[in-house]
Amino acid sequence: NRGGMNGGPGPWAGTACVVTGASRGFGRSLARLLAPQLGPGSVLLLLARSEDADTGNGTGNGTGGGPGLRVQCVPADLGSEEGMRRASAALRELLQDSSFGRLLLINNAGSLGDISKSFQDLSDLQEINTYFSFNISSALCLTSTALRAFGARPGCSRTVVNISSLCAREPFPSWALYCAAKAARDMMFRVLAVEEPGLRVLSYAPGPLDTDMQLLARTRTGDLGMRQKFQRMQEQGQLINSSVSAQKLLQLLQEDSFPSGAHVDFYDI
Repeated sequence: NRGGMNGGPGPWAGTACVVTGASRGFGRSLARLLAPQLGPGSVLLLLARSEDADTGNGTGNGTGGGPGLRVQCVPADLGSEEGMRRASAALRELLQDSSFGRLLLINNAGSLGDISKSFQDLSDLQEINTYFSFNISSALCLTSTALRAFGARPGCSRTVVNISSLCAREPFPSWALYCAAKAARDMMFRVLAVEEPGLRVLSYAPGPLDTDMQLLARTRTGDLGMRQKFQRMQEQGQLINSSVSAQKLLQLLQEDSFPSGAHVDFYDI
């Protein structure tokens, strides 16, 4: 038993599902799609900077939640020590429940950083450390906290997803911070996959999404060529709806055939 998500037909019962960055964009779309997949005895824990995740009403009877699903929203800014404390405490409290047979943790929270700056403009150590703390360190801390709290329970499955990007593989001018963080996260989770063969680990690149982040990319990127490229993609209808990409990730998790630690792109599927 490789411990995947494909536990037969019907919803995933007894699942502790955690999504970070769940109040907007891809995280919000993903939470809405996951809710109906989570069966009796499941909890969907949404971590976001704001409480407005709009995926349920706390009882599982909200937007498309499966029967017997409890939805819990925890406002926590993962870029701050207080937010990390709050998120970690919520994880430990939830995952100490031994009735869960599955853990699904989706590390989605992230930011672009100041993309108006070129490499040589990035000289403020505090700005750089603050960026990497939110985009790398918080994902590492939350994942290790969740895995320790859940433990290696016999017969239980544990799946960890890292929301990645083409930027983990390709350098984009003006995007030194974002590219570096995404590359670091991919490698971090590859190490986890090697250390813990009983885990299922996936880095999923959702493609160019039609979100607020993409709007920033079109208007704020310092490199003119990059800015024009994103503008053309938007004009030509090449941006992907978040729910379409989230559906592909859900399909990957249901099929559960990816090699653990793999980087899978929206366009690979």
